[in-house]
Amino acid sequence: MDEHYVARALVSAHENCPVDRLAASLGSGPFSLVLLFVSPEADVAGIVAEASKAWPDAKIAGCTTAGEITGDGYDEETIVAVGFNARHFAAETLLVPDLSKLAASELSDALLLIRQSLARDHGHLPEEFALLLVDGLSAREDELASALAAATGAMPLIGGSAGDGTHFRETLVFDGERLLANAAVISVIRGDCPLRSFKMDHIKPTERRMVVTEADPAARIVRRINAEPAIHEYARLIGMDPESVNTLTFAIHPLTVRMGERHHVRAIQRVLPSGELLFFSAIDEGMVLTIAEPHDLVGHLSAELQALKAPANPVAVLAFDCILRRIEAQERQMTGRVSDLLRQHGVIGFSTYGEQIGPMHINHTMTGFAFYPPGTVVSGKSP
Repeated sequence: MDEHYVARALVSAHENCPVDRLAASLGSGPFSLVLLFVSPEADVAGIVAEASKAWPDAKIAGCTTAGEITGDGYDEETIVAVGFNARHFAAETLLVPDLSKLAASELSDALLLIRQSLARDHGHLPEEFALLLVDGLSAREDELASALAAATGAMPLIGGSAGDGTHFRETLVFDGERLLANAAVISVIRGDCPLRSFKMDHIKPTERRMVVTEADPAARIVRRINAEPAIHEYARLIGMDPESVNTLTFAIHPLTVRMGERHHVRAIQRVLPSGELLFFSAIDEGMVLTIAEPHDLVGHLSAELQALKAPANPVAVLAFDCILRRIEAQERQMTGRVSDLLRQHGVIGFSTYGEQIGPMHINHTMTGFAFYPPGTVVSGKSP
């Protein structure tokens, strides 16, 4: 990652004075935006309180993670800082403080005002894009992404849902000095680095299908599949004992829904004590789900990351990677090879409870942006 454009820094979550260490490693900038991806093992409140002091002229945005992607590949119990150099980028942030009171029209108006302000003041920066960080336990990501669609238009938006390791207790986002649950922060950025958005998905659908016959869509809970108790029917269709189903099972036997010509994962988060299935993303009665199988995570990732080098070597690759991909890599003893690829291609980011791309909230993917040197001709910017 070329620090002339986008800088990065890393410290242990247990480091004394971690923000001071991050600021020293990140360099003097100046930065228009500093992103912080923070392990839930860290003193998150303390980090947020100190960040604005360390970078007083920058917008600060970030969240807790389900693992980090650092210069070493997959990592844990760390804090990652990503700084966008103010000589090449201009940024503003928009906080959505309470997702339970989401007002789509007001949010759309506010986002449009930010875009117009940036265009007026920084029109010499030709590239415009947005980053979305959202509480991964809010169950409102789908509604939020849809609400943002009218105001984003053709502007690419990529994001990730905040995580809490594998605890699923509390996920937090922050904007400046404000640290909140059930919230989201949108960073709108203009820059002179051409960029390409990407979505990497190595999941292949099978012929095995099921129908959701009873659900609580607001809570993302499925009670019955094919008119049978949800966990029992899911386990039967994948050939397992219901008592043996766990998070690893969901990574290896994901469910997808077809939208147009493409399948998108609707990932299961966990089995509830009642035997009902709690999902990471939107679910509804009557939805037809297809059992899928992951195919060659390492080979697919290698090819996709190599393809990002087609116009030029990226100066930065920012990625939001589903926790289920990390779990799959661990289960299949591929963590080292995946980490090697992420390290070789300079990928930075975090493991998420879900990924955003445009108006969609999805799972079991890696989404992100590749940034290129100014003047690079980039075609096929959208996945």
